[in-house]
Amino acid sequence: MANVLDQLPRGGRVAVVRLRSLGDCVLTTPAIELLKRSRPDLRVAVVVEARFRGLFDNNPDVDELLPAELAALRRWRPELCLNLHGGTRSAWLTAASGARFRAGFAHFRHRFAYNLRIPRAQEILSVRRTVHTAEHLASAMFWLGAQRAEIPRAKLIPRNPLGQRPRAVIHAVAATPEKTWSADGFLAVAEHLRAAGTEPVFIGAEAGELAAFHAFRTLAGASLEEVKALLSSASLFVGNDSGPAHMAAAFGLPVVAIFGVSDPAIWGPWRTVAEVVASPAGIGSVTTGQVLSALARLGVHA
Repeated sequence: MANVLDQLPRGGRVAVVRLRSLGDCVLTTPAIELLKRSRPDLRVAVVVEARFRGLFDNNPDVDELLPAELAALRRWRPELCLNLHGGTRSAWLTAASGARFRAGFAHFRHRFAYNLRIPRAQEILSVRRTVHTAEHLASAMFWLGAQRAEIPRAKLIPRNPLGQRPRAVIHAVAATPEKTWSADGFLAVAEHLRAAGTEPVFIGAEAGELAAFHAFRTLAGASLEEVKALLSSASLFVGNDSGPAHMAAAFGLPVVAIFGVSDPAIWGPWRTVAEVVASPAGIGSVTTGQVLSALARLGVHA
C-alpha cells in the first residue's frame, strides 16, 4: 500500500476520533505526536467528548478540538479520518466524515466504515508479545506512514502549573470494586507518606468518594485542568489502575499503581518509573506491606 501520509496535501486535515475514556485519551497523545513529527504541516483535530476535552487543551500537536458531532466533523473537512475508538458511534462518524481516507483497525466492528483497515499492532511492530495501549495506538501512525521511532511519553500540558513541592497525589477510587483497593490501605499509605515528609492529596470526582480521607487534604470534583496542574507539580502518585495514573505517568511522576482485573502489560504506567502492585487473588488481597515496599523501591521511606 502506498504511504497514506505522503498522499495528503500540504496543510491537509486529519481528524482523530477518540471517544472515551480518560486513560485512552491520555495514551492517544504519543500517537498524535508521532504523526505531527512526520508531517508537521498537517492540521490535526481530535474528535472528543466534552468531559475529556481538557486532556488535549494546550497540546501543541493538536490544532483543533471537535465535539463528537457529525456536523462539526464534516465542517472540518478532513482528508483522513482515523478512528482510534472502534465503537458504533465512532464508526458512523468516520463513515460519514466525508474523508477520502477512512481508517480504523481491521479487528474493529463495523468494517464498512473504513476503506483503510489497519492490521494489529503485533503485525505492524513485528512482535509476538502483548503490546501496551500506547504502542497499539501509535502503531496505526506507523502503518499510515509516520516515521518509525521510539514511542514517546504521553503529553499533557497544564495551563497554570503549580509550584513544585513534595506532594503525593493519591487516587483511591475506581470505576468498579474489582479495581478498587481498600480505603484502610490508602489511609495507611497516606500516614506513611506524611511521616516521610510528603503531603498526601486525595483526588476524586465527588466529595462523597473521599469522605473516608477527611483527615488529609482532598480535592473533589476538580476539572481536568486543575488535576493536570496538581500532577505537574507533584512528586509522586499512588492509586488504583485508572485514568489519573496515566495522567501522572504523562508528567513523569514515579507511580505506584495497584491493579485488580486489568493486565499491567496493556495498561501499566507508560514511560515513567513505576511499581505495579497486584495479587493473583484480586485487588482485595493486596496488602499494605506490598504497597509500602513498592514505595521503598521508589525511594520513599518513613
